[in-house]
Amino acid sequence: MYLPKRKPTRLQGYDYSQNGAYFITICTHDRKCVFWENHAGAINESTEIKINEYGKIAEQIIERLPDRYYITIPKYVIMPNHIHMIIEITENEKHQENKEIRHYRSVTDKAVGYLKMNVSKKMHNTYPGKIWQRSYHDHIIRGDSDYKKIWEYIDTNPIKWKLDCFYTDEKTV
Repeated sequence: MYLPKRKPTRLQGYDYSQNGAYFITICTHDRKCVFWENHAGAINESTEIKINEYGKIAEQIIERLPDRYYITIPKYVIMPNHIHMIIEITENEKHQENKEIRHYRSVTDKAVGYLKMNVSKKMHNTYPGKIWQRSYHDHIIRGDSDYKKIWEYIDTNPIKWKLDCFYTDEKTV
């Protein structure tokens, strides 16, 4: 059976374990709308996100990630079928004590893996089927203007849902 070779998505030669900021996008399997009560959102509609029980599970796990890894997550949004986050890798004293994290290939890989695994475990009994798309997309944030642009994108993503590249008019699970 022929399997197509996957294109590498990472910047060749870049050390993803070094301090810095990364824009992460994690999609649900087959772009199924899993995380919102009502995902109709459009321009000029309410900016209030009404995440459902699954979205709350994802939110709880995201908020615990900085306790487990030497990262901060200054901004994130849970969309109906994907999650956007800014992950900043830092080396503060709190995390220097945890030497085992130094063995990881990439902190973002482990943080995303932990998020996916734990959300899946908590949803397992009530959600039918696969939850996550394989892998995730990351972007190295290069400078203040890039950071501000991504921050604004995350802020406005919910009110621009119908214009989003991940939009689907599928009803929430």
